[in-house]
Amino acid sequence: MKFRYTILYVEDVARTLAFYERAFGLETGFLHESGDYGELVTGRTKLAFSSRALMTQLGKAPARADPQAPVFEIALETDDVAGTLARARAAGAGLVQDVRAEAWGQTTAYVSDPDGYLVEICSPVAGTASPD
Repeated sequence: MKFRYTILYVEDVARTLAFYERAFGLETGFLHESGDYGELVTGRTKLAFSSRALMTQLGKAPARADPQAPVFEIALETDDVAGTLARARAAGAGLVQDVRAEAWGQTTAYVSDPDGYLVEICSPVAGTASPD
């Protein structure tokens, strides 16, 4: 079994991909010609997006994300949390939590993307090595 991708339901897939490119420097790996599905280049496990319209056509009823009552978060690791936060804010991300040093040896900040998904911007945990 492999964890292959996570799909977030959004209003406009192309707009969301463009936001993640501007805000975090990620690259679009795939955008279906219909515009209803796309993926970012994020290593072995893809961060993907599907339009809410497509999911509705498929008989699903996707809920909207709420950064004040999240059910999960996307975590993006960087050595420059403050710089990445500034870049994300300039790209239109909403500030949820400013840069903060955590007791467990990590620096974190939180933003919301244009669809309301919570994104953690974090440093590696001090004293640990990233597996990639």
